[in-house]
Amino acid sequence: MPILLDGKKISSQIKEELKAKVEALKKEGGKVPHLSAILVGTDGASQTYVEAKVRDCQEIGFESSKLLFDDSISEAELLQEVDKLNNDERVDGFIVQLPLPKHIDVNKVLNAIKPEKDVDGFHPVNYGRMASNLPAYVPATPFGVMELIKRYDIQTKGKHCVVVGRSHIVGSPVSILMGSANYPGDATVTLTHRYTVDLAKYTKQADILIVAVGKPGLITADMVKNDVVVIDVGTTRVPDSSKKSGFALKGDVLFDEVFKKATHITPVPGGVGPMTRAGLLMNTWLAAQKEIYGQELV
Repeated sequence: MPILLDGKKISSQIKEELKAKVEALKKEGGKVPHLSAILVGTDGASQTYVEAKVRDCQEIGFESSKLLFDDSISEAELLQEVDKLNNDERVDGFIVQLPLPKHIDVNKVLNAIKPEKDVDGFHPVNYGRMASNLPAYVPATPFGVMELIKRYDIQTKGKHCVVVGRSHIVGSPVSILMGSANYPGDATVTLTHRYTVDLAKYTKQADILIVAVGKPGLITADMVKNDVVVIDVGTTRVPDSSKKSGFALKGDVLFDEVFKKATHITPVPGGVGPMTRAGLLMNTWLAAQKEIYGQELV
C-alpha cells in the first residue's frame, strides 16, 4: 500500500516545533521573529495566501504585519516601501506577494530586497548560495519538497530523480537541491520542461518523480514505473459541479492511476501546499536567529 506524503501532518509538526522555540525564546527575553508581507492589488488568491501566512504567525507566536497597496502604486513607490522594510530593525524577513501589476518589474522589486531579509529565497544572492551548496534561504516550495523527503526517510543517494518543470520558483531549485551533496540530495537529476520531446521516456526512468507545471492529469500511470516516489507540486482549480464551491483542486499527476504504482505519493490538496507555508516560517526563524548570514550583515 503506497504511503501518502502528508503535508498537513508534517507542517503541523514543524509549527509545533517552532512554537516551542518561540516560547523558549520569550522566556529568555529574546526577540520574537517578525514576518512582514507586501500585497499589491486585490487578487483574491493572493489575499487568501497572505491572510493564511498571518494566521500561521499568530498560531506559533511570531509577530507579523502586512502592507496593502492599490494596484496603481508606481514601481518607484513600491521600491521605496521595500527599502523601508529593508531598514526596519523590527522586521526580520519579508515577502512581496506575487503576481505584481504589469507595470512593475518583478525582478527589480525582488532584487531590491536585502538577501538577509529575503525569506522567500528568490534573491539572486540566495539562489547563488543555494546552488553553491552554501547556507541560504531555500524557496518555500522546494523547502517543502525536501522536508517531506527527509521526514519520510526516503532514500535519494544514487537515485534517478526526474523533475518536470523548470520554473525558478520550484523546478530549477528542486533540481539543484536533489543533485547537491546533502540529504536529501546526491541524486542523478534529469530536468525536463515544456520543450522536452517524449516526456514519458524520461518519467519512466524516475525513481523519484517531482512534477511542477500546473497541468492537471499530465502524468498518467503508463508514464511511471513501479515503486516510484511521486511528489506532485501542481495545484490547479478546475470546475467541479459536485463541490459546493463549484471547483476542485487537481494536481499534475492523475492520482488514482499513479497511486497504484507508487511507494510514496503526495495528495493534492494536502501534500506540498501546506509545506510551502511551513518553509516560509522556517526561513523567518532562521532570519531572526541570524543563522544564515550572521549578525555582521544586518
